[in-house]
Amino acid sequence: MKGRIDINKFVAVTSTNHAKTYGLYPRKGTIAVGADADIAIWDPEVRQVLTHSMLDDGSDYTPYEGLEITGWPILTMVRGKVVVRDGQLAAEKGGGTCLPREISGYA
Repeated sequence: MKGRIDINKFVAVTSTNHAKTYGLYPRKGTIAVGADADIAIWDPEVRQVLTHSMLDDGSDYTPYEGLEITGWPILTMVRGKVVVRDGQLAAEKGGGTCLPREISGYA
């Protein structure tokens, strides 16, 4: 929102680079023929204060509690199917797939 990076750099630092680090690229981290069609639709104008209750993770805290943030995902798709819409889980239980990561040639 401050114009310090363009959309391509934003996608790289939030998706593509991580997929490459864990050996999941190009199946993950890109929108291309043969990729998994995972995508998050981001509203760059949503402003809110972050709380742990907003997150669905395996931790009981976030170091970012109370931080005012700008931008938030409003829709998330995995393999082309909506899994989260406006903060509400829309996926069926058991629909995920665990992918082994590969780092530096090791699986």
